[in-house]
Formats: sequence, structure tokens, C-alpha cells
Amino acid sequence: MSLFRPGAGARTATLRHNPLNQVTAAVERITDPTGQTLIRKELRRPTQPGLGPWGASTDPRHWNYWRRELEVYQDKELHLQLNDAGLVLPEAEVEEHASGAVLYLEDIKGLAGTEFALADHAALARACGRWQSRPAPDRPWTSTGFLRQYSTTRDVPWQLLEDDDAWHQPLVADNWPPVLRTAWARLVAHRHELLSLTEQLPRARCHLDLWVCNAIRRPAGEIALLDWAFTGDGALGEDIGNHIPDAVFDLFWPAERLPELAETCIDNYLEGLREGGWRGDPHQVRLAVMASAVKYAWLLPNLLGRAAEKSHQAYHQQADSQHLFHQRGQALAFVADWCAQALNSSPR
Repeated sequence: MSLFRPGAGARTATLRHNPLNQVTAAVERITDPTGQTLIRKELRRPTQPGLGPWGASTDPRHWNYWRRELEVYQDKELHLQLNDAGLVLPEAEVEEHASGAVLYLEDIKGLAGTEFALADHAALARACGRWQSRPAPDRPWTSTGFLRQYSTTRDVPWQLLEDDDAWHQPLVADNWPPVLRTAWARLVAHRHELLSLTEQLPRARCHLDLWVCNAIRRPAGEIALLDWAFTGDGALGEDIGNHIPDAVFDLFWPAERLPELAETCIDNYLEGLREGGWRGDPHQVRLAVMASAVKYAWLLPNLLGRAAEKSHQAYHQQADSQHLFHQRGQALAFVADWCAQALNSSPR
């Protein structure tokens, strides 16, 4: 398809995205005078090594390589692989310039992932399994070591985990399960073991940012996946391990139904793998789903450090603080239990 380019009379609306990422300059929906729409995503070329947890890189193997999405959208083989699995990569046109690039993307119409019912989550997990059931050819621009790089390069107030005053803050004390302090201490103490475990499990080409904000289900049933900035090597099941808790952390799925979401997504992912011809060990996939949740080791101490603030956000949007901390407390306890199960069931 050929995408229109915005001209005179076009309207622009900024879309919800992560403004902290140094790669992303803007994400906008452009509407022309006839009502046609497209998505404009502007990417920055870093002029020096990126700093902070969302620093950009010119290294094609780095988890936050600035050009990766340009490569993804121009990879015809990836388009075909996804289509065969029931997934969609939006059509795109690319403009590169001295300071970066602009992606003009098809504005996919359908049900946003933030509104998914359980059946939609099941369909996404199953399609992801079909896609990842077959080896993908390596590309020089795919990321390696994402989970370790992402989760260990943040400035984290680890000392708050042992700070009684931090745990006695009202938002924390009133909303988090009492067992969470001990459970999280164990997770953090074993985080490098969990990272190593995940790295040793069967591999796949992964999206590495699979969650509801990056999925849209078309009326015909196919699911479009957006934001491929991190894609690369990961454990088979790692994408599902990201998708499940992220839906709760940012208030797009109720924590009370988290076990149901987890069981549904894991079961359907395994079914998708089998449909695609995979004949591996499902125990190893479940291990990857659980152990990869070590990605969130930094989140709890970060929340302890922000619990005294007057207002809070969920994915860059204002949220009710009591509700947010209650939901995240339940999800953190679930993640801690996942990691404990992974440690208990992994080969020693």
C-alpha cells in the first residue's frame, strides 16, 4: 500500500508513548482533510552515548539501538513470518535525515490491546507461539542480552528494601501484602541467578516489548504488533512473561484476575508453539515465562522511593494513587512468586 504524506490542512494529535526513551522524538496521528489517518513516529539519531535508563545507542546489538525499527519495517521476510502466524506488521514508509528518521506507519484499525478481553489475550499468545515456533534468521540489527541490559543498568534505590520507614509509608503499608517484603528480598538476592537461568533456556526471535499498548486486533482477527524497537534474541516464552504482568502494572487488567490471565496466555502460547510444529519441553517455556519476570526487580524499590509523592502515574497518565499501589502490590507479589517457582524448579 502507499501511505499519504501530511500536507496542508492536516491535523496532528500526540499519542500516548514513553517520552523518556531518548530514541523517540514524537509519536503522532496525522489526519488529512479527507479523514485519512496515519501514524508518524520520529526517531532521534544519538550524537553521544546515551545516559540513564532509556539511553539510545548506535550499537546494532544494543537493546535500545536507534535504527532498529527502520530495519524491522523493511524486513519483508519478517512480514511474511508474522502473517503466517496470524500477526500483522503495519505497512511503513521511511524517511531518513541527518538527525534521525521518520516512520510513516499504517494506522491499524481495530480493538486496542488496552481493551482486550481474555479471549483476545488468548489469541495474541497463541499467534505469538505460532510465530516463535520456528527459528528466525539472524539479522545484524537484532538485540542481544536485552533482559540483562535492561534490568541491570538502572539507577535503583536498592537500600530502600531494608528501610523500615519506606515500608511503613501509608501507600505501601495499606496496599501491599505483608509477605511482599521478604519475597522481594529473595528475588533481588537471586536476580543474577534468574537472569542466567533465562539466558540458558531455548531461544527465539522475540518482540521484547510485548504488551497491551503494542497490540491491536483487527475485526478479521489478525493482531497487529507495534513498537519493535527492542526486538532480538530472547528466551522462548520471554515475551509472554512480559505481556502478563505489564497489563496489570499499568492498570489495563485487574490484578484480581492476574492468575486467570497468566494461565490463559501460557496455555495458548504453548498451543501456538505446537501448532507451528514445535516439539520442545513445555516446562522450559514455563520456566522462561516465570524467570524472565526478574526484569521487574527494580520496580519495587523505585515505587518505595516514590510512595510519598502527592500524585502518581500509570504509563505516563494520572492515576488514583491508592488504586495504583494496591494493583501493583498484588502484581509484584505474583511476580515474586513466579521467580520463586522458577528458582525452586530450575536444574541446580
